[in-house]
Amino acid sequence: MTGRTGKTKNKPMKFIDLFAGIGGIRLAFERAGAECVFSSEWNKFAQQTYVKNFGEVPAGDIRQIDATDIPDFDILCGGFPCQPFSIAGVSKKLSLNKPHGFNDQTQGTLFYEILRILNQKRPEAFFLENVKNLESHDKKKTFSIIREALLDSGYSFQYKVINAKSLVPQNRERIFIIGFRDPGREFRFPEIPNLNPKIKDILEKKVPEKYTLSDHLWQYLQGHAEKHRIRGNGFGFGLVDLNNHSRTLSARYYKDGSEILIPQKGKNPRRLTPRECARLQGYPDSFEIPVSDTQAYKQFGNSVAVPLVEIIARQVVSILNEKPKRKNRQIIRKKTKQLVIID
Repeated sequence: MTGRTGKTKNKPMKFIDLFAGIGGIRLAFERAGAECVFSSEWNKFAQQTYVKNFGEVPAGDIRQIDATDIPDFDILCGGFPCQPFSIAGVSKKLSLNKPHGFNDQTQGTLFYEILRILNQKRPEAFFLENVKNLESHDKKKTFSIIREALLDSGYSFQYKVINAKSLVPQNRERIFIIGFRDPGREFRFPEIPNLNPKIKDILEKKVPEKYTLSDHLWQYLQGHAEKHRIRGNGFGFGLVDLNNHSRTLSARYYKDGSEILIPQKGKNPRRLTPRECARLQGYPDSFEIPVSDTQAYKQFGNSVAVPLVEIIARQVVSILNEKPKRKNRQIIRKKTKQLVIID
């Protein structure tokens, strides 16, 4: 089957939301004027948040879904599982003598589900997101496999590592990969404006006492940081400057919240609340959080920074709404398998 062509501006582009999480990419693409026609997410807690906000339960394990059961669409969107490629994920798997990357039979091969659907449905474009470390994982072999596979599927391939800290008050670098089936479509990553966001702007005015660290935990974190300082390591808690941005919010934030701690006058620092985590990722306050704090921390820690994805999504949608340039163009695949466009 082929992707949709000949779109007009009064007909929204259709996209699918794979490895959907709680719908951050969907929210961004909908803001860009596109329409979601299918979603897939296996985690039951993420499904609860997704259905609460989008009114539909995502299909489950993508490995069990036949591509013919997916409606036709223009853009494949997917934040495929990053654990096998992230620095923390690799370290954990190595310590347990477990494989990582494409040798990981439970998560590493899920990228091939994207290829399977691309090859069967042939949409006009794809949008993929992952951790920054994907580019360098396994001496760049993993990224090379991904690039070659997408090029061999007949799509262009462009990527960029972008930090969302100019849009949300958080140091968050992620890699974005974009490709188009039509070689006449030229894509350039858009300029990202610097809104100079500050942590103080996302804080709630009234915060329950349960988010304040206990004396025991606060003393432990300070002692732990001091031990690493003496050893010359950079580990430690992250007490934020309220007029600046924070460290990266991780899915492990629920454990002790140490990477992002909010200072408080006359008392121990506190964790962020789930609502503040949502704001840190650029979600509107209308976004509902129906799950426990533990699950919410995991969900927002795994999410995308919505405003950044929205800017890229608008660029993708805009290009698809334009007529592709075909003037004397040829596509040449060199021995390096890089995509070269010649006028």
